[in-house]
Amino acid sequence: MDTFITSPANVRVPRIIYGTAWKKSETARLVGKAIRQGFRGIDTACQPKHYDEPGVGAGVALSLGGALDRADLYLQTKFTSVSGQDPKTVPYDPNSPLAEQVAQSFAASLRNLQTAYLDCLVLHSPLASPKQTLEVWRAMESLVSGGGVRQLGISNCYDLEELKALSDAALVKPSVVQNRLYAETGYDREIRAFCRDRRIIYQSFWTLSANPDVLSHGTVTGLASKYGRTAAQILFRHLTQRGVVPLTGTRSEAHMREDLAIFDFELEARELDAMDALL
Repeated sequence: MDTFITSPANVRVPRIIYGTAWKKSETARLVGKAIRQGFRGIDTACQPKHYDEPGVGAGVALSLGGALDRADLYLQTKFTSVSGQDPKTVPYDPNSPLAEQVAQSFAASLRNLQTAYLDCLVLHSPLASPKQTLEVWRAMESLVSGGGVRQLGISNCYDLEELKALSDAALVKPSVVQNRLYAETGYDREIRAFCRDRRIIYQSFWTLSANPDVLSHGTVTGLASKYGRTAAQILFRHLTQRGVVPLTGTRSEAHMREDLAIFDFELEARELDAMDALL
């Protein structure tokens, strides 16, 4: 299997992405390590409360040169509304109109990441009303038409009707939906089906942390034994074969290698079906 998937916007997205939340002062070192191990997709956010976006940029900058160019990497960041920011560290003027907040956040991300463009800009979560969400989306669309962003996405969107309404109203359709994959939302089965129908790439986060029961299930441990792999590798491989792009935020070099090694084997159709029953 190719280790990239092509989005509706014709952007090549790695089938597994390195997530940078909560890395704080270790961000640059860990991003550099992830890229050296072979990760080509990095996810972050312009949200100092949980992400060190300048650290991501530093880690990327140290990794470029030689055989690796900026074009070889997929850099994805987020616009986080005021409600998701620490009031002391909002990276834009919170009193400005929403469109200006988006523009300022985007400019900050380009500076932080030391890049001229973003491969994807994700709306970190829907706003308080559909009208506000669409207002922000329109501002994000203008960044695509201006050439600074290649595709758009939305995160933490667990209401199928809300996602449908945004997708229908959007001029630049969502290419990415990034959600927590866990039992509380029924593993987003309806949203994942909608994404498949629209060719939207569904990205999963908290994939391991939120699913200890899945990882310890006999189906998973049995497949892990058969293939000589870890339970995490089995879950990640199943998801990638079903078109899901998981995020991994591991700090362990060994786990980074294991995460990237999932493309060295393939689950059989009946094994995929058995895994589907868990998710």
